[in-house]
Amino acid sequence: MPADEKPKGPASYFPSIEKKYGKPIEHWLTLVRARKGAKHMEVVSWLKTEHGLGHGHANAIVAYVFAE
Repeated sequence: MPADEKPKGPASYFPSIEKKYGKPIEHWLTLVRARKGAKHMEVVSWLKTEHGLGHGHANAIVAYVFAE
């Protein structure tokens, strides 16, 4: 894949998130979309405490959804 076709920003974390947590990225995006009325860091904290995601992965998912 040419360098200009690689995902950028938060989406660049998606392959490692899928590999580490064993769920498709759409699973995580759907969970966060359901909490879109909450503040960014509230959702990051929720993903970390309730689902065991690391801070960087949780932050990337939330940033991606909130930018939609």
